[in-house]
Amino acid sequence: MTRGKRRGRVPAAALAAAAAAMTLAGCSSSAGTGSGTEDRGSAGPAVSSSAPAGAPAKAAEKAGTDTAEAGEAKVAAKGGRLGGAGSACELPVTFDLAARWKPKAIELEPDSILADLAEQGTVKMVCEIDAKPTGNIGFLRVWRGEASDEDPQAVLKAFVADDPQAGKAAYSQGKAGALAAAEVAYTGHSALLDEPKKERAFAVSTPEGPVLVHLGGMDTEEHTAMLPAYELARKSLKLG
Repeated sequence: MTRGKRRGRVPAAALAAAAAAMTLAGCSSSAGTGSGTEDRGSAGPAVSSSAPAGAPAKAAEKAGTDTAEAGEAKVAAKGGRLGGAGSACELPVTFDLAARWKPKAIELEPDSILADLAEQGTVKMVCEIDAKPTGNIGFLRVWRGEASDEDPQAVLKAFVADDPQAGKAAYSQGKAGALAAAEVAYTGHSALLDEPKKERAFAVSTPEGPVLVHLGGMDTEEHTAMLPAYELARKSLKLG
């Protein structure tokens, strides 16, 4: 189901702006906790604010951003593995989790407006991994679809097409771990800052349906700083 066909939809950008405004205004939260909404056209928890305690770690991550944007992406240090039985989010795939990122399964009531926002293209959000403990503002989000013959690039195209804030998109074919994957880098929009921002996602097919991993961020600077965590997930991904 696409955004345009769902009734009474609250623009995700509006929720993102509200969450980010709370963050920057100093809405307090302990590292590794929080709920609400955040970056771009997908729902997610609000982030804490004031000056991030992880600023030094954030600066260290940003040191590798030039190579990340050039396609020689830095990979974050491993902090655990996600997706297997007993992990915070049980998925059809597993991948390495960047150190200090906090995963949380997404389970929403069907009639909730947030449940509506957690659907995009042909997939639904099932897990989000919060960067807040590292000093960054953003999430890696995992989306799942029902089993079908749809290839990964088609899943990505439907996902981007269902984001009213999405702009220019560049698709490519590659690998996520040993699995064939499609990837997209595209331009979104920061409602809080009223400026374009970079976003990206990759998708793979599994016997249980497609899995899509998306990285947003409050703005392009945050997005770029978080790329090493995205690359760690992509390069370490395996079927569960």
